Formats: sequence, C-alpha cells, structure tokens
Amino acid sequence: MMPETSATNRAMFWRIIRRLLGANRGRLFVVLLSLGAGAAVTAALLNLQVDAKRRLTSEFRAFGANVIIAPRTQATVTSSDATLTQSVADHIPKPTKASLLQYGVYLYAIVNVSAVPSGDSQQVVLTGYQGALFPGELLNSLLSTVILTANKLAKDQPIACIVGSKVASQMKLQQGTRLELSQQGRQESCVVATTLNTGGPEDNRVFVNLEVAQRLLNAPAQISLIQLSVPGTPREIAGYIRDLQERIPEADVRGIRQFTEGEAKIYTRISGLLTATVGIVLLLTTLCVMAAMTNVAMERKMDVGLMKAIGGATRRVIQLFLMEAAMLGLAAGLIGAAAGIFLSIGLGKAVFGLAARPRLIVYPVAVALTMFVAVLSAFPLRRLASIRPASVFRGEA
Repeated sequence: MMPETSATNRAMFWRIIRRLLGANRGRLFVVLLSLGAGAAVTAALLNLQVDAKRRLTSEFRAFGANVIIAPRTQATVTSSDATLTQSVADHIPKPTKASLLQYGVYLYAIVNVSAVPSGDSQQVVLTGYQGALFPGELLNSLLSTVILTANKLAKDQPIACIVGSKVASQMKLQQGTRLELSQQGRQESCVVATTLNTGGPEDNRVFVNLEVAQRLLNAPAQISLIQLSVPGTPREIAGYIRDLQERIPEADVRGIRQFTEGEAKIYTRISGLLTATVGIVLLLTTLCVMAAMTNVAMERKMDVGLMKAIGGATRRVIQLFLMEAAMLGLAAGLIGAAAGIFLSIGLGKAVFGLAARPRLIVYPVAVALTMFVAVLSAFPLRRLASIRPASVFRGEA
C-alpha cells in the first residue's frame, strides 16, 4: 500500500510542476526573477562579508606589528640595559595561519655615528634588526632582507645599513657614504644603502643587521624587543597573547590595542551593515514572491478541490505545494547565488581596491536562504487548506 501511495504522490507532484511551467509562464518568470535576484544580492553581500575579515586583517597588518614582546624592566624604548635573550624567539608558537605570521627582532642602543671622510658625527639610535617584519612595512621586504643580511659579504667589504631620513638630512648623508659606528671603544663600519622615510621615530635611527649591533654593543645573543604581526580575529589574537605569556613568563607580552580594537570595531560595523542589508533584501524578496503566490493560490482552487475530492489529505496537498515552492527556490538559488559570487568580485574591487576572493561556503548558504524564502513566500497557499471540493465545483469558492 505504501509504495502505491508514494508513487501516486510523486506522479501528482510532477503533474503540479508541469502545470506550473505551462499554465502561466509570465508569473513563473516573475517568481524566478525575484528569487534569483534576491539570491544574487545575498550571495554577493555574504561573500563580501566573509572576505572583509581577511581584507581587514591584511590591511591592518600592513601597518606593522600588533603584538610586542619586551623585557619586564625596560627603562626606555632604546635602552640596552634591559634586554632579553635571543632564544626567547624560539618559544614563539605558530598560529593557525602560520604562513601569515611575521616577526622582527630588535636591539636598540645609542651610539656615535661618524661620516667618512667628512668627519661629521652625532649620537644616533642604532637599531639591530632581524626578521621578516620591517618597521612600518614601508620598505620592500626583499630590499630589507638583502640589505640587512649584507654582513654575509666578504670580510674586507663594509656591511650595508639603512639610515633614517632625518639622520641623513642632518649629517648630509647620501647613498654609498661610509659610516663609522662606535660605542665604548668598539667600532663597526657600514655603507649607506638607502634612506628610510616613515614619518615616525624610524627617521631618527640607523638600521644594521642584528649580529652587527650585538658585536658593537658587546651583547651577544641579546635583544631589546620582538614585534609580531599575528593574523586572526581580535579574540584569536588575545588567545595567542595569553599563550605567549605562559610560554615566556620572564617577558612582558602585550598587544597593540589601537590595532586589534580598531580592526574589531571596523569589522563589526561592516559585518552588521552587510547583515542588515541581506535581511532587507530577503524581506523584500519574500514580499515580492508572496504577492505572486497569492495569485497562484487563486488559480489552484480547482486543482485542490479535485485532489480533495479524490481523497487527498489537506496536509498532503499543502506539502506538495511547499515542495513546488522549494524547487523554485532551489533552481533560482543555484543560478542566482553563482551570479552573486561573481558580482561580489567586482564589488570587492570597487570597495577594497582588490577583487573579493570567492568563498565556497557562501554558495550553499545563499541557496539555502533562497529556498527558505521561497517556502516562506508560499504562505498564501495555506488558504487552499480551507477549500471545500463541493464549493469549488459549484463555483462558489
């Protein structure tokens, strides 16, 4: 008995679908267009929302570090009295997105810098540097890597150094000028490879390789500071900082609040705006499709009366029409969501200056939301449950 009932239901369902496709193609087009447009806009906004987190993270990381590891007793920023052992860097765990983790190791000190052959000299903050995170990220990473590892040159060749723009201006330094660095009788030489102009404290400093600074300061394996650029949400970064504090109890590990909090506020606002827009789009789509479904309900009175007259249960009849609405939502969602993801690529380029990366998770979510809207829009079909076959056949309904 059950197989026959199931076969009958399937036959009736496909008969309803054929009638939908052939009875009023204009109304069918309106319903599909409304659902498809809603799916496209929904998918585009959701893809932008998901991609915005990655974009904001990468944009904020361009400003530099968001986590600092420093000695607990640090007199001044450039003091060499309070230092950490360089082995501290070995305790830095890799976050989930390890490939995006960058950090720089620094050693600061005030040294005497003399230009050769002019003899001009002054005291400057020397910064020994090693790593993949250059201050401010304003200098090409390849350039910083090549210059700051130039101590690998032949022993009779001077190492290269980077000079801040203010130091270069005060001492009238040019590219290729030889500098003599000295402190407490120890000396090192370097040649100006380029100048650095950040608008920050880096403009008053001279940058050399970390090993050179350690030799000059007689501070082997000592560092003043570690700066990290940690990827992830503010909550993930906070968890990463707690992990670091447990691993390195002798150091002061803290986040740069203006970066993490600023990123969180901006993303919350963007996410809230896009979510609200998606909600409005789905609501308007529901109302538009619901208006079309009201006319469909009026046209289906004879079909429902006939199905009830031959013994069809009200619940079963309603289920058939809801399945029809779900299929419309599925068809429109599959096409509209795909178009929306491609649309988001152009929108991302207009908003962020870079094309948004398609997120696969957005596609099934947009299709599911479209199907939900289609089923919700079929609410007027509930009126068919109260139809009486006799009234329909007499033309009273």
